[in-house]
Parts: sequence; structure tokens; C-alpha cells
Amino acid sequence: MVNPLHAPPLIVRCGALGDMVMLTTLMRLVAARHDSPVDVISSGGWTPPVLEHAPELGHLQMVTSRKTPYLLCPSQWELVRWLRRRGRGPVYLCDPDPEMRRLIERGGVHPDDLIERTPEELATPMLWPDRWLAFGMRDPAQRYATREVDPAPFRLPRLVVPQAHRTALAAWRRESDLEGTLVLFQPGNKRTHKRGKRMTADHPKHWPAEHWAAVAAAVLADQPQARVVLCGSPAEHEVLEDIRQAAGNDPRIRNLANDLPIPRLFALLEQAHSMVSVDTGPAHAAAALGCPLVVLFGAAPPSLWRPIGPGPIIPLGGEPEGRARVADIPMEDVVSAWRGLGQGAGSSPGPAGTPE
Repeated sequence: MVNPLHAPPLIVRCGALGDMVMLTTLMRLVAARHDSPVDVISSGGWTPPVLEHAPELGHLQMVTSRKTPYLLCPSQWELVRWLRRRGRGPVYLCDPDPEMRRLIERGGVHPDDLIERTPEELATPMLWPDRWLAFGMRDPAQRYATREVDPAPFRLPRLVVPQAHRTALAAWRRESDLEGTLVLFQPGNKRTHKRGKRMTADHPKHWPAEHWAAVAAAVLADQPQARVVLCGSPAEHEVLEDIRQAAGNDPRIRNLANDLPIPRLFALLEQAHSMVSVDTGPAHAAAALGCPLVVLFGAAPPSLWRPIGPGPIIPLGGEPEGRARVADIPMEDVVSAWRGLGQGAGSSPGPAGTPE
């Protein structure tokens, strides 16, 4: 039975910044198949800036925590009330954790409306955008009217930068003496700086400050008028400062850990010359926005986790067994890869599950 009248499709996904960037693939495909905006249940302060300007987004329902006991978490109460009001429709449950399942069951989601990831899907090695394409082409037991859609055009994640953010960025760049060519470095990720520098140095995604400084020197030797912008969260300020000091406090190298909220970062990625990053969320954002990108991988294999997008992308390091460290990548390889971006090297995303 096909039911043409239903609530908008709902996607349930709580993830880190990069996860939410990759989720835009699924959102666009589901919106096209159901000819409708999609509602999203998610968490994390980064999620609204990532998703709120997407034209396919209907309603974004945020929850502060899935693991807090229900009686102590008002955002869970509001989620349940909202689910009960919205009625039935297809629900793409991306998160298999029992806490989220209990919440949507409490909200009255019917089991026949659920599309869940199967063990076969979870066991098949492929990039997450490709995984979401396969997932988004499935239907729940309760069939709802859909359009015939070719999933291939929806493969690349996509972010939207409003014109107001570009205008604000232009003013900020003038005030901050950051006009002209900008090369961005993203040395940290969400896990590296939670327990101080010792934790950072032991992390598989750590690359020594001296290596970053040497790459910055090579960039500035090639483009003396450029600025190297060290990107990161406020918690990463001290680690970025180590890089700036290792580079001899060159005034062309700027530590902006305290001055890059996500909307500004996205607008900057859209305009930057290029980015060198460890495998982390901002790298996925850079790829989605077409910023030429070199990505340094540690334990996570690029065949599963590399960013994809419309611009040139060169992954370095990583291995299928997940034993590698970013520290194993020679500095000279990073410089060579960055110079290769100008030749369009590595620009075409490979087929599902294969390295570029």
C-alpha cells in the first residue's frame, strides 16, 4: 500500500561536525525522492550552522543529550512532544544506539515507518556519502509515495554559505588584515586537545609543530604575499601557538583559534586558496565547499573516511588496518601534495569504497 499523504520524511542522526556535513548527501536524496523538505533530529552546537541554510531542511529538532535520564532532560521531553504532534511518515534512523531508539519509540514512531541500517550495510566498506546513498534509496515497510530518482547527482556533500556571511567575512578580513591569498591549516580535531598537550602528542592524528611550521615556510616561500591561517577551536589555541612559535613568530602566520565560529569558517573555506588538514570535520566542510585540500590520515583509512567534493583533494597516510599515525607522514610529502593542488591533482572522487 502506498500512502501519498504523510508527515515529511524524518532523518535521525547525531554526529560530529564532519558527520553532519556528510549527512547532507542523504538529506538531498531523501528530499528529492519524497518531493518534500526533510525534518532532522540531531544534537551538538555545530549542527545548526551546518544544516540550517540547506534548502531541503524542514524542521531541525535538537536534543542536548541522549544518555541523560529522561526525567532530567527537558530537550528529550520536547522531542517526544514534537514527534507525537507530527504524525506518521518515513523515518531514516541513522543512529543505532538504544537511547535514541527509546526516544523515538516514546514519541510514537511506528515500527513500519522505520528504515534502519542493516548488518550487511554496516559490514560493507564504503565512504559514508556512498553509504547514505544506498540507505536513502530504501523504503520502510509502510510504503509512501516517492519519485524515481537517480542517486548519483546527490553523492557530494554540500554546504550553503548565505550572502550575509560572505559580506560579514569581507568586513572581518579587512579589519583583521587578512585580505589577499589565505592558506588554511587545521592541525587539530575534536579529540586531540581534551587532556592537554600530552594527550595531543600521543594521538594518532598528531603531527609535530615543527612539521606544520616547515610546511608554512614552504607555502610562504612559494607565495610571499599570502597569509597562513591556523584554524581550530578555542581549546586548541595553545597547540596552534606552538606552531606559530616554531615558525619563528612570522607575522604572516596567524593563530585564529579564538576567532573562527563555524559560519565564519565556512565562508572562509569558500574563499581560501587551499587547506592542509588532519582527518577531521573542517576537512569535510572544506571539501564540500570546493576548497582545494590536502588531508593527513592516521588510524582511519582514507578508503572509508576521506572527504569528497568538487575541488582537488589529496589524501595522505592511513592504511586499511588502521595502524598508521599522521606522524609517519613526511613533511616533504605534504609540501609536494599542497603544490600538486594547483595542478588539480586528486580532484575526481573515486568510486564507492575506493581511494582516490
